[in-house]
Amino acid sequence: MASGAHLEILDLRHFAAPVLRPVLEAESELWKRRLHWDYNVSARLLMQYLDSHTLPGYAALEAGQVTGFVFCIYEETKAVIGDVFALPAPHADGGSAYEVEETLLRHLLELLMNSPQVDRIESQLLLHPSGSHTGVFLDAGFQSYRRLLMMRTLDGYFAAPRVHLPVRLELRPWREEDLPAAAQLIFAAYRGHPDSVINDQYRSVHGSMRFLNNIVRFSGCGVFSQPVSHVVIDRISREMVALVLGSRVSPESGHITQLCVLPEYRRRGLARNLINLAASCFLRQGVSEISLTVTEANTDAIDLYRAEGYGCAHSFDATVWLRNRIA
Repeated sequence: MASGAHLEILDLRHFAAPVLRPVLEAESELWKRRLHWDYNVSARLLMQYLDSHTLPGYAALEAGQVTGFVFCIYEETKAVIGDVFALPAPHADGGSAYEVEETLLRHLLELLMNSPQVDRIESQLLLHPSGSHTGVFLDAGFQSYRRLLMMRTLDGYFAAPRVHLPVRLELRPWREEDLPAAAQLIFAAYRGHPDSVINDQYRSVHGSMRFLNNIVRFSGCGVFSQPVSHVVIDRISREMVALVLGSRVSPESGHITQLCVLPEYRRRGLARNLINLAASCFLRQGVSEISLTVTEANTDAIDLYRAEGYGCAHSFDATVWLRNRIA
């Protein structure tokens, strides 16, 4: 398949990691510059999949060189678009990097939407600013939801905040055996939440467990930091009612990967206490800034984050396509 006089779009599974290394190195530099994230861990994982020739997607070739790629991951009847990127240099007759990325996305969307086993497609292209590729998704019938990457610096932050919890509740560090209870908590906390429209893993305990395994065990969002991560337990029922999870996304940057509270325990300051506790733990690790992501429709959370010193550093789009058009 070709787009432009010298641009070819070929199956990604034809290529091994060394061929895509220059593209991944250029993307890693952009992650560092734009988001302050170290993308090398993700790049190494991608290269392992590339060498196994099992990663679904497409590569863009110009004059025999790979200049861009797009890939997805299948989860039962859902496909998740993991990434799209093209080298930022001018692309001869093939068009700009933006046009190459658009071409790659169109090829992948055509493949997925014509695959009868795929009923749902999700995408959160964190690296790409909001609106940059939204037209491709909207033209294909996707719904789009703007998300924010919010950051705060830890300059001058007090390293040991006092955590004030109701007497009935106790705070303790995260443990590996907390995964099943945390999955139950996430499922309950996100019922009817805007994020459950964007990510259907939140709609079941099984899906929430998959989400947790990805960030805790498989470095799906930086390197998981157990010292930063904490849970809140009801002393009487022994139920987990709130949690905060954190990861290191670079030597200087921490990221709050999950913050949630059961609906019946909200408005008690739990989220504020946990986010401040995470900040102090990150500070002790030598981190100088923290980030988190939030859906723009979640105004209560945004108000809390702004009150705690977070500002919007970047925005991106989450998009969802459903074959039966029912959320």
